[in-house]
Amino acid sequence: MPEFDRGPTDQFAALFAQVPAVPEPTAFWADWGPIFYRGRLDGSARVLIVASDPGPTERIAGRSLVGNAGQRVQGFLAKLGLTRSYVCLNAWAYAVHPGQAFAMKDRLADPDQLEWRNAVFDRATDVSLQAIVPMGFMAREAIGLWSTRPHAPVIDVPHPSSHDPAALLTAWRAAVTQLREVVTPDPDGDATGPNYGTEFTEADYAPVPRRDLPFGVPDFLGDDAWVRALPGDAQNSVSRPSPDDEHTLVWKAPR
Repeated sequence: MPEFDRGPTDQFAALFAQVPAVPEPTAFWADWGPIFYRGRLDGSARVLIVASDPGPTERIAGRSLVGNAGQRVQGFLAKLGLTRSYVCLNAWAYAVHPGQAFAMKDRLADPDQLEWRNAVFDRATDVSLQAIVPMGFMAREAIGLWSTRPHAPVIDVPHPSSHDPAALLTAWRAAVTQLREVVTPDPDGDATGPNYGTEFTEADYAPVPRRDLPFGVPDFLGDDAWVRALPGDAQNSVSRPSPDDEHTLVWKAPR
């Protein structure tokens, strides 16, 4: 049988449906709606990844961390030997305009945002959790505001789309070393492979597993290796074109 994500339970769907409105409409791509998660919501996650907010590929997939950044995260998880026992969430369910990110960091503490986000974090994790990995300043702030978080180590790292690749690789390399000491690999995973080197290579990426995506999506969704192999600096098959990025997405398929 093909593997695919059958979606949230009724209980989770009810919670997700209570997502608060964005605090500043002009600071978000609000018209595209919210994106909530990727991975396990059944309490089996041993690692919680928290990033900042969804991008355009995530809107196509309806799942978090699916584009180039998500494929870097999947490579990170693969180095820990995790093939399924993880859950990926975001500080914001709506996409934030990059120029508004620092201003919106302070709005994470708004009472409605705080209560809802922490309820999602609480329900998505339990005693199985072995580590929490906030990626970037927005995620770090959200985890700092999570007063009921489990007693699992918190290992901060830069966001996968960081513009300082040397610092990113140094931090991710150290995190992999730390996490290999506390995270139990999945039976079909391998935590003994190479750690990060001095630059990102295609071997540091991993495709998003079919089990994390809805039924019927194209085979190339969640695997942008073909885009990264093209001339130029494109990294994602989905983009927001200027000037109509509020209402238009461009999605390219491999030839």
